[in-house]
Amino acid sequence: MQTYQKKSIRVSRMKPAVIVDQACAKVPGFKELYNELKRSITIRGQSESALANYSRQLAHLAIYYNRMPLELQADEVMDYLFHLKSTESISDSFFNFTIHGMRYACKMRGMPYTQFSLPEIKSPKQLPIVLNGSEIKTMLKACHILKYRLMIAICYGCGLRSSELQYLQVSHIDTVRKMLHIHQGKGSKDRCVPLGNLLCRGIEQYLVEEIPSKYMFISHFGKPYTTAGIAWVVKQAVTKAGIQKDVHTHTLRHSYAIHLLENGVNIMHIKELLGHKSIESTMIYLRVAQPVCSPAVNPLDVLYGIKE
Repeated sequence: MQTYQKKSIRVSRMKPAVIVDQACAKVPGFKELYNELKRSITIRGQSESALANYSRQLAHLAIYYNRMPLELQADEVMDYLFHLKSTESISDSFFNFTIHGMRYACKMRGMPYTQFSLPEIKSPKQLPIVLNGSEIKTMLKACHILKYRLMIAICYGCGLRSSELQYLQVSHIDTVRKMLHIHQGKGSKDRCVPLGNLLCRGIEQYLVEEIPSKYMFISHFGKPYTTAGIAWVVKQAVTKAGIQKDVHTHTLRHSYAIHLLENGVNIMHIKELLGHKSIESTMIYLRVAQPVCSPAVNPLDVLYGIKE
């Protein structure tokens, strides 16, 4: 069997677009594969993050062997997956998206992915990490920059995913009706969530001071914050607040759901507010909170005692 020179995989600072460009330039046929992925994912209404994740993983695999991923033998794919598992700097999500990317590419081209002996991916059964009310307040107090404070407040107060905050536009916010319209969230679904009085006041102040034109939160590069940039804002607040929990941007969304349950919001209503496709995704929060029946409220207003 022909041997191939293996290359180390550096993922910490490598952006998806960069590694994809490298694969398109170095590996014959990869540019065509990427264009097929982009067309298929767009037609199916899947998110841009799906394209970024799948194409990045396939690009790494293509560069590793200097060959098209779907032209590899099963044992070559297994060797690569073993290499990923043996590399401490490679995350579980990186490993899993490699499998997802291969499966999607096979399905797209009408190939049985079983020929690559791809392993099954077991969903983790860990309960979500949740911040309590005092920790949320401490995080917000630790943000001395209005933009950062509002980013965290909206993520928590509206249960937004990082990608939804990233592309949040000024036109999506109605401070008169106190509603936030989330356009094309995960699964290409729209939904509306209540803003509450405190967030409306913060947003109105921000609009006056920052005067954003299209997107609410623009980085110093003049573009919407990346998910990595949003994660940095959250981590800075967590560090300054002295919180010892393993907090990520999605932790704010988990906390939103748990606090709504504890404030008595019905689980089916929370499913809609979170934009979950299946109630099973929402049910995990029942294992952490003890809900009671009462009307929906914005948890940020509850924390600060703001009433109608």
